[in-house]
Amino acid sequence: MSRLLEVYGYEYRGPVFSWWDLARVVEACRSGGGVVSVECCRSRMRVVCRGGFICVGGVCFEEPVLDALKRDMLYMVEGGVLVPVESRLHGYSRLRCIGDCAAPTVEINGIHMHRIEGCDPWSDAVSKVRAARVRRGHRVLDTCMGLGYTALASLEAGAGLVVTVEVSDEVLWLAERNPWSRGLGGGGVVILRGDVRHVVGLFPDGFFDRIIHDPPRFSRSTGDLYSLSLYREFFRLLRPGGVLFHYTGTPKRRRGVNLAKGVSRRLLEAGFTGVRFLRGVGGVVARKPW
Repeated sequence: MSRLLEVYGYEYRGPVFSWWDLARVVEACRSGGGVVSVECCRSRMRVVCRGGFICVGGVCFEEPVLDALKRDMLYMVEGGVLVPVESRLHGYSRLRCIGDCAAPTVEINGIHMHRIEGCDPWSDAVSKVRAARVRRGHRVLDTCMGLGYTALASLEAGAGLVVTVEVSDEVLWLAERNPWSRGLGGGGVVILRGDVRHVVGLFPDGFFDRIIHDPPRFSRSTGDLYSLSLYREFFRLLRPGGVLFHYTGTPKRRRGVNLAKGVSRRLLEAGFTGVRFLRGVGGVVARKPW
C-alpha cells in the first residue's frame, strides 16, 4: 500500500497529565506518596517523591508549580520536565483539556474539533454513534478519526469492525498522547493513514453496515468532503438498509447557504432515502434503501 494509504499502528505514548491530575500528584507528595487518579482519570498510578522530583508511572519530573500551568492544557514529560502536548509543525494544534476527568478535544489554530458547549467530546461521539444506530456485529466506516472517540464508541456499541481514517500526522501524534484514545491500540479498530477520498475505493460494494462522516468544518479546502461524488461512494459502500450519519453542525446560513440543507439535497441525489436533520446531534441521517 502506498504512503498515501497505509495501515497505522497506534501506540499510546503516555503518561500524560492534566492540571487536576498534577494537583492530586502534588497533594500526594505532601502526604508522603500514594496512589492517585491521573491521565484525565483514565489510570491510577503510584506517586513517589524524592528531593524535588516526582515519579509517576515510571517517569520522573521536577515538582511543578501549579500556578505556572494552564488548566486547559495537557502535559507530557520530556527531559525530566513537563511540557505541553502541542504541535507547531503545521500551524498550531494541541490537546485541549475541558475539565477534570473529561475527554480532551483537539484544537487546531484555535478551532476545537468536538462539541464542548453543553456537551463533552466523548458524549458528542456517543451521540453520533447512536444517531448512526450502530449495533452488535456491524462493520463501521469512521471517515475522519481525530482522537478516535467515534471509533471507540462504535466498539462499545458492539461494532465488530471499525475502519477509521486520518490524514493529519499532527492529529495522529496528538491521539498517541491522549489517554482517552488509548483503546485504539486494542483490537477491533483498523486505522488507515490517508485521505478518505482515496480510501473509499479500497472496499467492495456493500461492505459497511454504517458510515459516520464527521468532516472538518466546510471551507474551500474541505469542500470535496461534502461533495456528491463522495456521497455516491458512501452509497456504494453501504449494504442495503445501511445507515449514514453526516455531522454538519447546527444549520447556519453563510452567504445565503444552509450547509445541512445542501448536504441533504446531495444525499438524496446520491440515492439515499429517509434523509433528515437531527438537531440534537447536529447532523443528517440517511439510509440506503433495501
